[in-house]
Amino acid sequence: QSHFVESGGGLVQPGGSLRLSCTASGLTMFYYHMGWFRQAPGKEREGVSCIYSTGSSTNYADAVKGRFTISRDSAKDTVYLQMDSLTPEDSGTYSCAPVLSSPQATCVFKPLYGSWGQGTQVTVSS
Repeated sequence: QSHFVESGGGLVQPGGSLRLSCTASGLTMFYYHMGWFRQAPGKEREGVSCIYSTGSSTNYADAVKGRFTISRDSAKDTVYLQMDSLTPEDSGTYSCAPVLSSPQATCVFKPLYGSWGQGTQVTVSS
């Protein structure tokens, strides 16, 4: 069972923006590298963005580079995903999860655990 809770999804028109939030229940995300993933109906889950535990580095999928921004607020123990210039292809269920890191001290789109929360639904449609 996931200890991470996502919020902030909704219905938005193409070109619009949303900010997703990820919080933890019963633990702290302080030491975790955190990632956002999304899954559209009939498609595999894919990594969207991740942020190193210290916030010192971030990664983005090519499809969202320049449009999405990941950040974390240690004081609030929250990870955010600011999504701008949304397109219908961005629709899906967005989930957050701890991720692994590379030897180069960057985060990678590989979940640390195999469990997922309910996620938050993002629908981009006119």
